[in-house]
Amino acid sequence: MDSQADIEGVLAKRHDNGGDFWASADGRLAVGSPFSTLEALQILHELGVEADHEAVRGALDLLVGAWREDGRYRLAPSGTLYPCYTANTARILGRFGLADDSRVQRSLAHLLETPHDDGGWRCSKFAFGRGPETDSSNPGVTLFVLDAFRFTEQLDSNPLLDGAVETLLDHWTVRRPTGPCHFGIGTLFMQVEYPFLRYNIFSYVYVLSFYERARSDDRFFEALEVLGTKLDDEGRVVVERPNRKLAAFSAFAKGQPSEQATRRYGEIMENLL
Repeated sequence: MDSQADIEGVLAKRHDNGGDFWASADGRLAVGSPFSTLEALQILHELGVEADHEAVRGALDLLVGAWREDGRYRLAPSGTLYPCYTANTARILGRFGLADDSRVQRSLAHLLETPHDDGGWRCSKFAFGRGPETDSSNPGVTLFVLDAFRFTEQLDSNPLLDGAVETLLDHWTVRRPTGPCHFGIGTLFMQVEYPFLRYNIFSYVYVLSFYERARSDDRFFEALEVLGTKLDDEGRVVVERPNRKLAAFSAFAKGQPSEQATRRYGEIMENLL
């Protein structure tokens, strides 16, 4: 399956959840992974589909329509509005050039108003119970927040973002599962995942590479060194742990070099210049 076939494969699933633009029949935008409205947009962006594509435009309209005046997003008819929803939605909208939209700006302001005590962000959903480790922020949510802010002028000028970078660099050292969602750095984290749907060595290094605070720290370069071992003899990124539903897509196939992933690795290298 080539790049165009990959794109067509994603587009072919736009009604699979019961509604249009990868939404469910009742308007949920984050169900049906990896072909939810949120994740389908992420995948299409990695495949080079522009914001003016009819299906992308429709999906983006759904996300913008989920915005609330306090900056959060309601991605389902009911339920708690978690910070990960706001961060994930804001980063997807940013990827399609909407970071300067007044609604996205309000969402980013909301995130800056609501960090956890240690400088990161967290969703107060204790699926694994409570313990000392759950007092921390969620590294995955924090990475999503930093991904959203890399499209803004605050990238290297906001001390709050520097503090968030520090929490992720600290997690590289600590490694144990932290936060209510128990994000850890272990064997699975170290296996390259692509596209950037979850907390993983590749997305970790990619997002942090945009921040000067990270680029001046040895812990970042330790992570970069690990990522460098994942390249083949031609310097291409090899996907190690794809989502099983993406296994037939050439850009995300297990054990195969990915042109799109290699392009992202190239961005990391450019950020170091």
